[in-house]
Amino acid sequence: MAHPSQLGFQDAASPVMEELLHFHDHALMVVLLISAFVLYIIVAMISTKLTNKYVLDSQEIEIIWTVLPAVILILIALPSLRILYLMDEINSPLLTIKAVGHQWYWSYEYTDYEDLGFDSYMIPTQDLLPGQFRLLEADHRMVIPVEAPIRVLVSADDVLHSWAVPSLGIKMDAVPGRLNQTAFIATRPGIFYGQCSEICGANHSFMPIVVEAVPLEHFENWSSRMLEDA
Repeated sequence: MAHPSQLGFQDAASPVMEELLHFHDHALMVVLLISAFVLYIIVAMISTKLTNKYVLDSQEIEIIWTVLPAVILILIALPSLRILYLMDEINSPLLTIKAVGHQWYWSYEYTDYEDLGFDSYMIPTQDLLPGQFRLLEADHRMVIPVEAPIRVLVSADDVLHSWAVPSLGIKMDAVPGRLNQTAFIATRPGIFYGQCSEICGANHSFMPIVVEAVPLEHFENWSSRMLEDA
């Protein structure tokens, strides 16, 4: 969960998000070094009148400032491609959940069970309990087991939506008539919040996503209770 005045990302709760954080730090360091170098050159050119003919007209300098940016781009592109393949990899998911976006709420279907599904609406501000977050709490959470591969099938019923949970490193568009899929593994128990990340209409900001990661035994108890209620 983000806190006031936070500058960085939320703490990672999945291996993919950890890789994204490492890549962000790697790319940011490259950008800072380039910015500092360019700033130094600008200050040096402004503050001194000294010139050098080998700098003004040099084939070696031109080769360096052509090859060096290419090398830097490769150093950024290779880790990025690696993470893209990791995010697209889905191997033997333990659980499959279908998330469908509506105007303006989410519905979840646990397709491995026969009758396990529910709608998830935002809790109005006047109904919040102490400690709950405004605009982020939902009346039904998407409960998942910890340290288990989860596949999420994302679609929409009316307009474009986007199922996004920053702590898990997930952001998948929900397109009417199309079934997109993503996967993640929650590495620790907790409650992870997200919101629709596609401008889907007047109540776009009132359809939160709440993922609750619990131990497998607790998940089995929860699913049994939900099936009995159904």
